[in-house]
Amino acid sequence: MADYEQSHPMRTFLTVHGTELRLTPAQLPPCTPEMGSTASLWVEPSKTFQIMEGFGGAFTEAAAHSWMKLSPPQRDAVMKAYFDPVEGHGYTFCRVHMNSCDFAHGNYAHAATPGDLSLAHFSIERDEQALLPFILAAQSVARSPIKILASPWSPPAWMKSNGQMNHGGHLLPEHRDAWAQCYVRFIQAYAQHGVPIWGVSVQNEPMAVQRWDSCIYSAEEERDFVRDYLGPQLEAAGLGDVKIIIWDHNRDLMVERAGTVYADPGAAKYIWGTGFHWYGEDHFDHVQLVHDAWPDKQLLFTEGCQEGGPHHDSWDLGERYARSMINDISRWTVGWIDWNLLLDQHGGPNHVGNYCSAPILAHTDHDSFDLQSSYHYIGHFARFVQSGARRILCASTREALEATAFVNPDGGVVVVAMNRTEQALAFTLTTPVGAHQAALPARSIATLLLP
Repeated sequence: MADYEQSHPMRTFLTVHGTELRLTPAQLPPCTPEMGSTASLWVEPSKTFQIMEGFGGAFTEAAAHSWMKLSPPQRDAVMKAYFDPVEGHGYTFCRVHMNSCDFAHGNYAHAATPGDLSLAHFSIERDEQALLPFILAAQSVARSPIKILASPWSPPAWMKSNGQMNHGGHLLPEHRDAWAQCYVRFIQAYAQHGVPIWGVSVQNEPMAVQRWDSCIYSAEEERDFVRDYLGPQLEAAGLGDVKIIIWDHNRDLMVERAGTVYADPGAAKYIWGTGFHWYGEDHFDHVQLVHDAWPDKQLLFTEGCQEGGPHHDSWDLGERYARSMINDISRWTVGWIDWNLLLDQHGGPNHVGNYCSAPILAHTDHDSFDLQSSYHYIGHFARFVQSGARRILCASTREALEATAFVNPDGGVVVVAMNRTEQALAFTLTTPVGAHQAALPARSIATLLLP
């Protein structure tokens, strides 16, 4: 084994709790007898699964304003950290909100004039102030196109049953056509600013009545809106290549929602796949069930963050991210989109005080920012797994050794392995051409690049 490892060197990048190792090129420590039995991590590159679309986060008004409060050098540093493919994560897959969300400075709509069914007053002037400059800055740093998913939190208040953007309510049937046309106008307006929209979801969290921007769709309402309005409107506008994603909510009800919507061929023909979030119980098995039942449809993680404030310097955040990424991707998820790219030191701004954490937190009061553990853990995937990579067969003999693996378009094999326990784990990584033996430190994550 020693001769093999010397002739086939494995590059390793390591992040370890309580150390200065953060996405650092470093050799894994050797196994020692006190570590006990050695786990096996088996990888077979010839057995391939889904093609990966990419990784990224969300462009929100809160993130944009936090970014704009930084000095130009600090803004550049944030952009490089996320979008530079050499010095940063090389993000390629992001999300933006249509109309306002909770991470905005207040409620707003692009079609704000009541009764304006022709959308004569439709405008994205609000987005031009901060959101679009933020996105364009990211595009200037990225060296490949950024796929952008647009998601609405609420239709304009006048289109809804409760007459407001917050606290749920339903889209009124008589306004379905105008609301579908808002998607078309939004996509066209963004394109005119040099920001192509890759896809849209029907509604962010369609089963949640929130004190912020929200709207309820039953499965039948979502099905009918896609079949009779959104799908045909996009197609008629020459936007049939824009992907449509349903659900965009937690894993708990994703099987039931997909079952209702996909059962209608007229709706299903327009739908690219199912989006989901991580709030509530894990239900990783539901991700697998949706794939198994509808293997022709895709799966996309569209939002996840740590709720309840900024959680400065919490190591649990990074581990939560990686655990979700490993489990979702191992169940056929093709892309993983974090929530806010950037928030301030309070976990905002947020117009209803729903403060959360983000992988980068800006100290807008003294022009600096901190990289949180979630930033480093996401980087173990985003920096090394290229768009177009395929997931490959990967199996561990110990539940504590959590792992997934990929083969990139250039033929390189990427293995991501995590140890959330308080003890180092000895393991042997076995591939068809040989084996590598090493230890994964306590509370660490490693990306292993095989020749």
